[in-house]
Amino acid sequence: MNPPPILRWLLWPLSLLYGIAVRLRLWLYARGTFETERLRTPVISVGNLTVGGTGKTPMVIWLAERFLAAGKRVAILSRGYKGSGETSDEIELMKYRLHDRVLFGIGANRYEQGRRLEQKGVDVFLLDDGYQHLQLARDVNLLLMDAAQPMGREMLLPAGRLREPVSAMGRASLLVFTRTETSAGAAAAIGKLQGYPVFSAATRLLGFRRLGGGMQVLTRAEIGAGPFLAFCGIGNPRAFFLDLQNWQIPVVRARAFPDHHRYTSSEVEALARAARAAGARAFVTTEKDAQNLGEAQFGEMPVFVAMIDLEISQEAVFWEAIQAQIVAKASSRMVN
Repeated sequence: MNPPPILRWLLWPLSLLYGIAVRLRLWLYARGTFETERLRTPVISVGNLTVGGTGKTPMVIWLAERFLAAGKRVAILSRGYKGSGETSDEIELMKYRLHDRVLFGIGANRYEQGRRLEQKGVDVFLLDDGYQHLQLARDVNLLLMDAAQPMGREMLLPAGRLREPVSAMGRASLLVFTRTETSAGAAAAIGKLQGYPVFSAATRLLGFRRLGGGMQVLTRAEIGAGPFLAFCGIGNPRAFFLDLQNWQIPVVRARAFPDHHRYTSSEVEALARAARAAGARAFVTTEKDAQNLGEAQFGEMPVFVAMIDLEISQEAVFWEAIQAQIVAKASSRMVN
């Protein structure tokens, strides 16, 4: 989220210094001073230019499911941002959705993690949140951008949300605008960019599961009429609350926490009091938050977890474009 205007003005000099450091780093990689290491196995990077959620985890899950369906052995490389040990809320979410069908390499040195996993047999690596991880070469560089949050006047960190200048879009091999369902005309406008590697994606509700209730997926009708208290600790809480509105989930109160927030028992008790005061009959939250609730007890009031995935426009064309990028890079390596 962006800081208030007066704070952005105060932070602007730091953004200038940050921008110099970012451009210097990119230049050092471009001239070979900083080395990029390449695995023997194809790597698909999924990332963005901003802090906050753009759908990276759903995209990694989407890709993993497609490669698994094609009979490929998949491994996911991740830093494990703001996690504990060798895991994080996002990693646990991917493990929950993908089970033991994929391998995971967690750590700052994703090249070494990849080398280790190659010995076990891997057909494709998915590099989670990898756009700025220039240490590892990639065959496909997927850049996700939130259609609901234009970056025309966006500033670099810490005054704004940008991790890199907008010009860094030039490194992308494929560009995906996510959350197009929240921006009128976005999907149609993107569809007119024929001949360019640009695609659109919308958030699709798969259903709900009850926290602590196993894997059973419930329909919108099965979770009851509500009303609900919605809460989340994700990069873009507004997006989740807007999704609930689009899904016609009646929300009497919404509470946002910082990204990757780990809930304490006192915070859970405060949420329960707020729900009772507002007349809510149940809670609704995200899959990512479900990983951060631990053994939280909400009493008699149920907590429903919204399960989502991505619906990509021209899905077959998008999938073919990824395959073509992998083949092209493989051919290039053979020539060189």
